[in-house]
Amino acid sequence: MTAKIQKTDAEWTALLTAKGAEPGAFQVTRQAATERAFTGKYDKNFAEGTYRCICCDAELFDSAAKFDAGCGWPSFSQEVREGAIEEHVDRAHGMVRTETVCGNCGAHLGHVFPDGPTPTGLRYCMNSASLDFVPR
Repeated sequence: MTAKIQKTDAEWTALLTAKGAEPGAFQVTRQAATERAFTGKYDKNFAEGTYRCICCDAELFDSAAKFDAGCGWPSFSQEVREGAIEEHVDRAHGMVRTETVCGNCGAHLGHVFPDGPTPTGLRYCMNSASLDFVPR
């Protein structure tokens, strides 16, 4: 897949630094790293608002879809609208998972699992470092 927004590593780093992104945001969003469980700033955030991509500001999730999965990462039952998130097969680390990336810029967000609440049954397990929260 070719990302819709093309930047060099130096440009992404500069952008994330200018936005005051969390340490590790570049590694998470551009190199598909994962932050440690229970360390992200949005795991226990349940204020009303919108979660956006830290790289391009695209809307990804509404707080109404957020739930406490107890896994240590912010979890959502659905994307804000169809196409906000793209999914890819991830065979890294000897597992088969479904990676989620921003539909606008290709930033790695986390993974989606089929163990979420109804009505979708999905758990979008995201890295806080890939998100920005805009309160309502």
